[in-house]
Amino acid sequence: EVQLVETGGGSVQAGGSLRLSCAASELSFDDYAIAWFRQAPGKEREAVSCFDNMDQETYYSDSVKGRFTISRNRAKNTVNLQMDRLHDEDPAIYYCAAGPVVYWADDRAYAYWGQGIQVNVSS
Repeated sequence: EVQLVETGGGSVQAGGSLRLSCAASELSFDDYAIAWFRQAPGKEREAVSCFDNMDQETYYSDSVKGRFTISRNRAKNTVNLQMDRLHDEDPAIYYCAAGPVVYWADDRAYAYWGQGIQVNVSS
């Protein structure tokens, strides 16, 4: 059974950093795009970033571009999201997703999802 597990969430002060990690079991990231989505209370799920292993491209939403960095650790079969300069628009549950996607920000294209991890930012 394929499982995606997110780690690294928590609470940080505004301006601080967190690093999320997505690990997979029974799935090799070689064949998929791996994305991070987030959902804040009362808001729709939002695409944050994607590492597309098919074309080795990375993608970011405008809201996180320049602050977040996505990367892959091949040895550990993980995809990480380094989040810097966190502010009050960033708190949400962050989800890792994997799938053979065409458009990275379309959550319908992802077949596998993690359970999510909470990120809080205090001012």
